[in-house]
Amino acid sequence: MPIALLPERGVLELAGPDRVAFLNGLVSNDVAAIPEGQAAWAALLTPQGKWLADFFVIPSDDVLLLDAERALIPGLVQRLTRFRLRSKVTLRDASEDWQVHAAWGAAPVGAAIILPDPRLPEAGWRVLSPTALPTDSTAEDYDRHRLRLGLPDGSRDMQSEKSVLLEAGFDELHGISWSKGCYMGQELTARTRYRGLVKRRLVPVGIEGALPAPGAALTDAAGAEIGEMRSGRDGQGLALLRIDALDRAPFQAADQQAVVTPRIPGWMRLKGRDEA
Repeated sequence: MPIALLPERGVLELAGPDRVAFLNGLVSNDVAAIPEGQAAWAALLTPQGKWLADFFVIPSDDVLLLDAERALIPGLVQRLTRFRLRSKVTLRDASEDWQVHAAWGAAPVGAAIILPDPRLPEAGWRVLSPTALPTDSTAEDYDRHRLRLGLPDGSRDMQSEKSVLLEAGFDELHGISWSKGCYMGQELTARTRYRGLVKRRLVPVGIEGALPAPGAALTDAAGAEIGEMRSGRDGQGLALLRIDALDRAPFQAADQQAVVTPRIPGWMRLKGRDEA
């Protein structure tokens, strides 16, 4: 059972009697409907429906814990505080209180909080512990694991105030509730889905040659730009690609030093390509 400490993850704590209603009115998933013993994956968006941050929402006793990208937590506290108004809720960066781990395979033991990753069963487990647990893998090992599955990793794969959730697989990966009602950015997210406006997707890719830098342009054989590289490691990565260009693979990085081939995972649904 591989388990790895994720030092770039932190924890934001929400407390107070209004914590669930407060967060539920702001994020993409239904915080009020999280089953006991489960977590939810959710995103905070701009009013225009563009990504700002994503996190795992973990109910724990009388608080909500947000397993989030550590570097984004100060900004999250600032943004969420603006919406607090008269809500009885407090926000605190609790990253010093928790060590965030990921495990894949059998469920680990010995941690305060062990919950299945809500995105995919193959993703494994989210693990929070007051102290670092014994590990047999590294954060780099986990990075390879999530790249194989095609799971986005926050700001490494999405752009603040630019990325749209449906481009990054939030629908198939259970990061959006379509039934809970309004939240910030909900109108554009729903319109994008029902009008079939998604033209690009964040797709797992295999890489032969030098790893292209994040943001490097990718082109087809005719030299037409069809997307750009995002995160990657050891011959695999994620790239934001035009859906209508996927059949023209393989692609090249702009510097001609790498050949990039899409590897569409079984969970991914591509409108206009493999759906009626």
